[in-house]
Amino acid sequence: MLARLALVPLLAGAGLVGPAAPAAVAAPAPVTATDTSAGELYVSQTWCPAGTPATGDGSAAKPFCTISEAAAVAGPGQTVLVESGDYRETVKFTRSGTEAAPITFRAVSVSWQRTQVQGLVVTDVHDVVVEGFVVSGVSYVDGVVVKDSSRVRLDKLSVRGGPYAPTALRISGASDNVTLSRSFLRNSAGPSVTVESGVTGTVVTASQLDVSGLVATDAPGLTVTGNTVNTQCRRGIELAGASPGASIRNNIVVTDRLRQPTCPNSVAATAVTVSPESAPQTSTDHNLIDPLGGGLPYVWAGTQYPTLASFVETTGQATHDIAADPKLSWAPGGNRSYLQLDVGSPARDSADAGARGALDTDMLDNSYADDPAAPNTGTGSGYRDRGAVEAQGTPIQDPVRLERKVGGGPFDIIARAGLHSPWPVERERATYAYKFAGERYWRVTDSATAEHTARRAGSACVEVLTSQSDFRLISTGGEPVCTQIGARYVPVAPTRLLDTRIPIGVEHAAPVVANGGLSLPIESIAGVSVADISAVVLNVTVTQPTAAGFITVYPTGSGGSNASNVNFVAKETVPNQVTVPVVNGSVSFHHTGQGTVHLVADLQGFYAESGSGFAPVSPVRVLDTREGAGTPLPGNGTRPLDLSGRLPAGATAAVLNVTVTRPAANGVLKVFPYGSVVPTASNLNFVTGQTIPNLVTVPVVDGRVSIHNQSSGTTHVVADLAGWFSPDATQTFVPTEPTRIVDTRNGTGLPDRGSVPLAARETARFQPFLPQENCLPACPAPTALVGNVTVTGPTAPGVLIAYPGGTQRPTASNVNFVTGETGSNAAVVAVDSGIELYNSSAGTTHAIVDRFGYFIGPAS
Repeated sequence: MLARLALVPLLAGAGLVGPAAPAAVAAPAPVTATDTSAGELYVSQTWCPAGTPATGDGSAAKPFCTISEAAAVAGPGQTVLVESGDYRETVKFTRSGTEAAPITFRAVSVSWQRTQVQGLVVTDVHDVVVEGFVVSGVSYVDGVVVKDSSRVRLDKLSVRGGPYAPTALRISGASDNVTLSRSFLRNSAGPSVTVESGVTGTVVTASQLDVSGLVATDAPGLTVTGNTVNTQCRRGIELAGASPGASIRNNIVVTDRLRQPTCPNSVAATAVTVSPESAPQTSTDHNLIDPLGGGLPYVWAGTQYPTLASFVETTGQATHDIAADPKLSWAPGGNRSYLQLDVGSPARDSADAGARGALDTDMLDNSYADDPAAPNTGTGSGYRDRGAVEAQGTPIQDPVRLERKVGGGPFDIIARAGLHSPWPVERERATYAYKFAGERYWRVTDSATAEHTARRAGSACVEVLTSQSDFRLISTGGEPVCTQIGARYVPVAPTRLLDTRIPIGVEHAAPVVANGGLSLPIESIAGVSVADISAVVLNVTVTQPTAAGFITVYPTGSGGSNASNVNFVAKETVPNQVTVPVVNGSVSFHHTGQGTVHLVADLQGFYAESGSGFAPVSPVRVLDTREGAGTPLPGNGTRPLDLSGRLPAGATAAVLNVTVTRPAANGVLKVFPYGSVVPTASNLNFVTGQTIPNLVTVPVVDGRVSIHNQSSGTTHVVADLAGWFSPDATQTFVPTEPTRIVDTRNGTGLPDRGSVPLAARETARFQPFLPQENCLPACPAPTALVGNVTVTGPTAPGVLIAYPGGTQRPTASNVNFVTGETGSNAAVVAVDSGIELYNSSAGTTHAIVDRFGYFIGPAS
């Protein structure tokens, strides 16, 4: 088992092979429980911590396992989000909110999912909202009970009373201002809704009552508006005892739901019954009463009215009532099914928009829509429907888009959707559910946009579901849509993460075996958790190989890669810069070859949400000790390189392609921040007479860097600037899995060219392929490639140059090679009209390009 990572600062004054003493690993910071005074608490059977007793704290990471746990601690202003599941509990609500800050319990269910409980009991509380639950009911027990409570709203419930349940909803005691809205209630043994003596100010609106109706006794101030009451030879709406001051409007009442022969008792199947003591200050109008079951339309103040006309003529009320078949049909929503209006229903576009208790949306949370085939006979807009569910045209679905947020941080994204009515509506409205990659929970909202801040760069994706049935029916959408987001760079002092000779980063000192590998764990860097690190930049060095081969560095868990980072032959020490995503808390190394090899990895920096942006340039030579009066770098000498004329003030790091040429002795070259001590870390290892390059990303101090020749002899040094990092630069880095995008040996990435090497002085153009993601509206275009360039099988010495397509070829080089050599070097190359590869050689050579990521411009 690998040891956990210790970040080890490199010691000054030692060569590559000198071991660095490991530093002590700091203990991880303790995890603190989420403060349950936060705005949202979570309940989830899927994600709650295992164990007895439960150890959830209501946070998104450690949700409660039961709703009752949340109900015991929730306070004013908090929202308890309950994820879908079968919660086999009767939830008792005993804590109160305030009028300005109620406690809200919201079931979060999408598509076919349900959040089901056995019962709900609200006792002696105030200012509580309960939304979206499916109540299955228990035998002989009321499904939902509200007692001695005020300012309670029950919204979007689906309640089915259990066998022999007295009622689906009972409101009792001294309860006041209790609202039932947008809900479906079914009960067989007794009423679907029972309002008992002493209750005042109850509102039942935009709801459907099935099998049995509503009975209110001695409950003044009742409002019954915009409901669909669908009973089986039972009274629809009944005010008994003394229940004066009621308003009954915009309801559809059917008292023969099975369309059997006429109900045997017309009085027992009365649509609206109002006792003599309830008639004062009680009004009724704009209702639609189905006459087909044979029930009476009204029994009012003790008088039975056999027809609607006789009731209107006698009382002067219900002048806008309609007696007709409402033309209802069932929508198949499982245990959240509901009744909808069929084409030609007289309920369409005929309601009173100003009725007491009318909501701004219907039972399914949709806006009111104008059926173009129905005359507008209602008040207000004229096209609100009677009953609980508004008729809608076939919705028009906009494509889901995911975009980077203009003006936001590098990880800020916005999902955009749209579900529109083809009919005129009072306001555009639909229900949307969003789940961003990495999130556990769906967000359900009426907003067509949702914002999110991702934790890591790369592919950022979202699933979006849309509905005009409040997710009672199977919704549309759900296929992930993605975009690409980039990270900013944080340079660090060179830090040794891995050395298989000592050991650092591994438990035991041992070389990597033939075709073997290892994983390097990372916990945090510079106080940033590995979960927030998108990629690391390493200088990886191969030393003491016993046979030729190559090393691939790749994100752990990705299954490996066909790309390569460091190519070597026996007994050679070769470094190369590597940029690799961090996945599952580690990065992995694989050795392809027959011998063994030791590995060293030095951290140069990392990519995260905060840091510096990148500015690429067409390669420009900033140092060549061979030119003019230049002199080689002396043995064990250090020389500053002033880049202030090339870099903006405040630049934090420079990207240089550094080449050693004509060294008089073996040694190593080190590029490091100006003014600091010479580090242990090396950038280039060379032998006498060799020409070898390496890409270096080095922190800049006052616009300068230092170069040290750790050797007994002189050497010439060439440096080409590829770009820089600064807080004001705007390009960010998108890491990808290592991917081979060009290979002249098999024609990869160079269409219509065939499997032939680059000819002498030939230029070939390629595109830095985008990931195969479902980006809408489009993936951001690459501005610069981060990759590895390799030559193999050259027939003559030369250099390979990579530069922006369509621009003038620079004098800078990326890979220097000799006949028969396989050589590679990391590269950062700006993109114009693709990227050019130029073989500056008198012979042919094969060329390979591996992509590790790319930079993108800011959102616009």
